[in-house]
Amino acid sequence: MITPLDIENKKFSKQLMNGYNVEEIDDFLDELTVDYFKSYRENTELKSKVEELSKSLEHYKTIESTLQSTLVVAQSTADDVKNIAKQQAEQIISEAKDTVKQQTIELENQIVLKKKELEDLKKQFDIYKAKMESLLISQLELLKDVNKGDA
Repeated sequence: MITPLDIENKKFSKQLMNGYNVEEIDDFLDELTVDYFKSYRENTELKSKVEELSKSLEHYKTIESTLQSTLVVAQSTADDVKNIAKQQAEQIISEAKDTVKQQTIELENQIVLKKKELEDLKKQFDIYKAKMESLLISQLELLKDVNKGDA
């Protein structure tokens, strides 16, 4: 490919009468035309490629922006879900504590009632025992009186 330096340094041989050799100039122009056409076509293709890449870049920037927005929304949603779960957990724990407290009170009341029942049963047993002792003593006295009368 002809460079700008080649064009600048190109020297044509002079003919005695007509100046420069027309054939050399025509050959050089033909070569220059071919190289210029290649450069022009390559330049056009590169411009097209740059435009295509610019569109792709813009497309990817749009996708990146969308993904960033989606990520922000996802993070926000995750934070909301986390906070709601934490609140629900705290509520469940609070309800469980209240339930345990209520059950504890109920069990303590049942224990008090059972102790009272036990004391009542002990009193009844003591009364029954006293009655039985009294009955046995009176029966023993009767037997002694009967034995005295037989003797």
